[in-house]
Amino acid sequence: MPTDSLGQVLNLYVSVGGEEKRIQKEMLQIDALGVVDDKFYSKDENRAILITSIASYKLAKENSIELANGLLGENIIIDYNPYCLNARDRFLIGEVELEITQNCTLCNGLSKVNSKLPKLLKHGRGVFAKAIKSGRIKIGDKVRALTTYTNKDSK
Repeated sequence: MPTDSLGQVLNLYVSVGGEEKRIQKEMLQIDALGVVDDKFYSKDENRAILITSIASYKLAKENSIELANGLLGENIIIDYNPYCLNARDRFLIGEVELEITQNCTLCNGLSKVNSKLPKLLKHGRGVFAKAIKSGRIKIGDKVRALTTYTNKDSK
């Protein structure tokens, strides 16, 4: 049974082949292979969905780095900080049940945006998740915790 709302979805994005910028969407269709219509769909189920917090953008702005939403490569921006969650934690967004698989690794693309970003967001770019239950996620959908593990539990 889901707990009370932890937060909500602020923005949704897909990457499209041949497009440099991420495309903002009102709704994402998610299944076991990832975000339908995203260029990374079916590439790696453990890195299928990237979720970041608006807190990452605020941290950049506090350090004089202006970033347009979507620039961190995320599919979903939420107003809840997911970096306190652990691998195997499950939560519900819209119709979709997700499981955290790992913290997001940093990529060279962030250095191209601003050389300070990799160090600044080392532990706060986002989390990867995989879909346990398919469905749709829309802007404004609530984020609800389902199952949480402590670091000790996840070994």
